[in-house]
Amino acid sequence: MSTHTIDTATVKRLVEARAIRGAAIIGQPGGWSVLLKYGMEERPLGIQRADRPRLWRSLDTCVDYLKEELHIGRIDLVDATQHSAAASLPGKSRPDAAERMRNAFAAAEHDAWFREQVEIGLKEADDPATEWITQEAVEKNRAQWRANLQKRISSAS
Repeated sequence: MSTHTIDTATVKRLVEARAIRGAAIIGQPGGWSVLLKYGMEERPLGIQRADRPRLWRSLDTCVDYLKEELHIGRIDLVDATQHSAAASLPGKSRPDAAERMRNAFAAAEHDAWFREQVEIGLKEADDPATEWITQEAVEKNRAQWRANLQKRISSAS
């Protein structure tokens, strides 16, 4: 494969201009890459901001990308002679995904609980039967609580 790749935006423009003559999916160690033919050129589809071929772990995902994203419905060749699923792609391991999903679920659960508590509080505040405690009563109660705490601390020493 050539080392000079072609980016997705350029491929989309070439597809609109009907300049793509063919597409091939080539097996690589660790995944699948796409080789595009246009004019007299053959170039691999590259990754963003780098001159390296893009790799997909799954052949199905690669085909879906060609069909849905690039609107290329005809694939001339699927070459699996060099494909090896055992090789791993660098930077693609996601051992933290389960923990991240647990945290996201816990956050969503907490958010739902919090919103429910706010709703209950608003209903209680709007209820005419609600008994309100004055600020002075709260301050008196808190001062008495602090005095009792100081007394317990002094007697423990």
